[in-house]
Amino acid sequence: MDGLSRRNRKVAIACAGTFAFMVGAAYAAVPLYDLFCRVTGFGGTTQVAEQESEVVINRMITIRFDGNVSGKLSWDFKPVERSVTLKMGETAQLPYIAVNNGANRTVGTSTFNVTPVSAGAYFNKLDCFCFTEQPLEPGETVEMPVVFFVDPEMDKDPELKHVKEITLSYTFFPVEQPEQPVAARTVTSVTETNL
Repeated sequence: MDGLSRRNRKVAIACAGTFAFMVGAAYAAVPLYDLFCRVTGFGGTTQVAEQESEVVINRMITIRFDGNVSGKLSWDFKPVERSVTLKMGETAQLPYIAVNNGANRTVGTSTFNVTPVSAGAYFNKLDCFCFTEQPLEPGETVEMPVVFFVDPEMDKDPELKHVKEITLSYTFFPVEQPEQPVAARTVTSVTETNL
């Protein structure tokens, strides 16, 4: 009986350990997948750069811009220019225009990707409206810039050797519960405390 109870205890510990590992893996899956996409450019995920490219080469690349809005957000959103041609490594800035056609203040957040998807590993953003939520008052029109460059290392990638165009596409979606600045949260909690 003693041997059987010891084996049962080992099985129970193994099951609990497996369960804990599975729960941990489930929580880690999303940030690990996000990290994987950012490092590899998988699925057209672009890169975030800290500084401009130090190398500019003569290979020209055309960047096409696309803007979309979810049907649940009453905005117009489009690039000021549909395309720009530049040298690989050259930094460019292109604005998008967003207009809130609704009667209320709304907050939007954008998803993005590039095609061909394998070019995502070489498309670097220095600054982008897509990094934060964007609030718009009723009738408000804003210019939202994206600052980027295409890494000259793309020229060495045999899979992308003949690519002449990259499309950068954004889609805006409504934010149901917008992030509040820390100061706004403090004021709210103090007001609620006084009630």
